[in-house]
Amino acid sequence: MPSIAGCSSSIMAVKSDDSRSNGETTPQKRRLRSNADLVMHESPISSPLKRKSPRRCVDSSPNTPTNGIEKLEKKCKSPVKKKLSKVFSEKPNWNPKDVKQVSAVKELLHVSTAPSSAVCREDEQKRVFDFCKACIEQEKAGSLYVCGCPGTGKSLSMEKVKQCLVDWAKEAGFQPPDVLTMNCSSLTKTSEIFNKVMEKNQPGKKVNGSTSPLKHLQNLYSQQPKSLGSKMMLIIADELDYLITKDCAVLYDLFMLTTFPFSRCILIGVANAIDLADRFLPRLKSLNCKPMVITFRAYSKDQILRILQERLMAVPHFVFHPQALELCARKVAAASGDMRKALCVCRSAIEILEAELRESTSILTSDKELSQQKTAPTCIITIENDIVRIDHMAVALSKAFRSPTVDTIQSLPQHQQMILCAAVKFFRGGKKDTTVGELNKSYMEICKSTIIPPVGILEFLSMCRVLADQV
Repeated sequence: MPSIAGCSSSIMAVKSDDSRSNGETTPQKRRLRSNADLVMHESPISSPLKRKSPRRCVDSSPNTPTNGIEKLEKKCKSPVKKKLSKVFSEKPNWNPKDVKQVSAVKELLHVSTAPSSAVCREDEQKRVFDFCKACIEQEKAGSLYVCGCPGTGKSLSMEKVKQCLVDWAKEAGFQPPDVLTMNCSSLTKTSEIFNKVMEKNQPGKKVNGSTSPLKHLQNLYSQQPKSLGSKMMLIIADELDYLITKDCAVLYDLFMLTTFPFSRCILIGVANAIDLADRFLPRLKSLNCKPMVITFRAYSKDQILRILQERLMAVPHFVFHPQALELCARKVAAASGDMRKALCVCRSAIEILEAELRESTSILTSDKELSQQKTAPTCIITIENDIVRIDHMAVALSKAFRSPTVDTIQSLPQHQQMILCAAVKFFRGGKKDTTVGELNKSYMEICKSTIIPPVGILEFLSMCRVLADQV
């Protein structure tokens, strides 16, 4: 009975608290706390609610969506690193001793192997495609100049744009343009480019000896075509730098073909020289044939990493350690941003791994490695020894970006290298010149500190002459 009385008294206390909570005598703080407890008890969710920190409660508001922070975090995460980690965990390890696997990876990383898609150049490709699309829709000639450093995806992007343009024309009901793609470096004469344009425009037609191909094209584009709805012609002139001569007449005449009243040419000039537009655009502008300029910037670290990852996605095995690929991307992006250089470095790193496996008779031979093999999982040991690691990539990068001056210094005899060190020690101190006696004194100090017997003064003078001849 005392327990029943205690329960009834507690029930009465709860009721009195509820009745007081409806009035104004209960403090606001206690009322909010009791309401929160009731909400927690009446919530149908079985999982307990997470308690928010006071700072997060202050920043949040009832109108703020809860998934905003999650979306922001998803945007901040790098998709390249996520893909690489996913590939690292899911793909099986490859066998670098298998000739077929090694040759397949090397072929994918070769410069001549075109990837399925030109990633990281979507904006530039869209601008070129929109320009060509507008020319076809309006049946109007136009010129475009594409420039950028070597290895930035210019030629590959033009190939993708060409394919997309032909497919779009078929789907949209337009006549697909005649496409003429040529590399100006393969021309024996710069004027041969007009022969190729004429053969593509009017195949099988021979020109009289008195009329040049350029003159024939100028007359053709000055007259209204006999047949309505004639095709447009897309001319992609790669390596446009080779058309630069003393008077640059061929370059100007080529762009002038797009200014004739009945011209059907869409000219796209591709070159590595970024300042070509600055040198020749003023005159082209005065001739009323100023082309639209699209610049391909050097690849960044993230772009190089993404392109390498996209190529390696086709390999069913795991070849590179993610940090090795990131090291390659960082170094190449800081040096030049040339994607071709990054591909060559990756191929070189694979060859270094092959040479290492050929020279070693056993992967784990020392007692330390054997103890690690017993304690660590076998899969980690296999991956770490069979894939391209950071040390392989570092050696490949040092070979690719090795300076010829450093090679020359490293090939010098020991005492000549010490003379160079003595000279550098002087010039670092702010001196612009020195005497042979002071240089010999500094050389003697270096020999003394390294415990190496110095040479005599005559031999010292002879070595100074040899070094002076190599400058």
